[in-house]
Amino acid sequence: MNMEQTIAINGRTYQWMKGPTVVVCCDGCQYEYISEAIAAGVAPFLSNVLSNGSSLMADCVVPAFTNPNNMSIVTGTPPAVHGICGNYFFDRDTGEEVMMNDPKYMRAGTILAAFADAGARVAVVTAKDKLRRLLGHKLKGICFSAEKADEASIAENGIENVLDLVGMPVPSVYSAELSEFVFAAGAKLMERDDRPDLMYLSTTDYVQHKAAPGTAEANAFYGMVDRYLARLDALGATIVFTADHGMNAKHDKDGRPNVIYLQDILDDAIGQGLVRVILPITDPYVVHHGALGSFATIYVPSEKIRQDVISTLTKIKGVELAIGRSDACSWFELPPDRVGDIVVISQKDYVLGTSVERHDLSELKAPLRSHGGLSEQAVPILINRRIPEEATNRRLRNFDAFDLALNHSR
Repeated sequence: MNMEQTIAINGRTYQWMKGPTVVVCCDGCQYEYISEAIAAGVAPFLSNVLSNGSSLMADCVVPAFTNPNNMSIVTGTPPAVHGICGNYFFDRDTGEEVMMNDPKYMRAGTILAAFADAGARVAVVTAKDKLRRLLGHKLKGICFSAEKADEASIAENGIENVLDLVGMPVPSVYSAELSEFVFAAGAKLMERDDRPDLMYLSTTDYVQHKAAPGTAEANAFYGMVDRYLARLDALGATIVFTADHGMNAKHDKDGRPNVIYLQDILDDAIGQGLVRVILPITDPYVVHHGALGSFATIYVPSEKIRQDVISTLTKIKGVELAIGRSDACSWFELPPDRVGDIVVISQKDYVLGTSVERHDLSELKAPLRSHGGLSEQAVPILINRRIPEEATNRRLRNFDAFDLALNHSR
């Protein structure tokens, strides 16, 4: 392969890899997790990256949720281009509320698939299977999830016998081990003779939903991450480590969740059943967050009601922003046909719900931590290579990860 080759996709151009390249999306990682782990002495590799590599801060996509940000990272674009603007949305065409995890909702190809089409060996390992089909869309390579690693096949995933390769059993979807499986698999793939030229690893935020930065559980998790990153580094990989979103406490001083139940409030203020509240954080894995996040969209039947809803919401304690679709899509680069008539974002320590009876919080075993809003937009980008200053003298986004890895890490 000609190392001077470039790949153009989605309006951006990427240089061919000079060596094995790994982009990591650490779900729910805000910078404080890293700084606290370093201070505790459990993350020597990351400490070295801060001193001898590149330590940057970037903005993630809002809504600060998993699917839209992972798809932004692997396409190098905002949701207005790739189309995935939440985990869950209201499909106006069918009149149904559905998961947005089917590749049919994608409007852009991935950097991963483009490099694979050009002859690169590409591998993707993700924690939850909800992302696997999106990340692997039209990818001629390896793509599997830790959640269903035991089901991986050559035909579906480009690999088989994953459990034998990794040397771990399939972890619980609600565990730190689910993310460890991702890193272990990535390291094992990189140790093979036919190692990937380009690899994408995406974890789960189970730990971050439970444990604040600096806690024993969080430090243990990042100590594990550090060991695997060091292993990938020792194998010669260029590593770009970023996150899909941050994470914040969403509870009062007594540990009770600070929830604004939008559907209940609006049914009382505007009229029963006149508006529909959609929570894009919703997915099949709600035990650790109860489907409560800091971003919501609302569908209304008329302009008059839209104005009434915005007026009502702006007066509610804990609401940071309530704006119309046009402004929201312009500010946050979202696809207008997949966003409600109103976008609502809560303040840092609040979350948004629909109705009290629709959220089961009985499984929350720790004070609620969640994400979705502007307060979770700042994320780290750490690179085990020096990046020239002229490449970072701009507003960096987490979806600049592949640009930094391929075009500037030399």
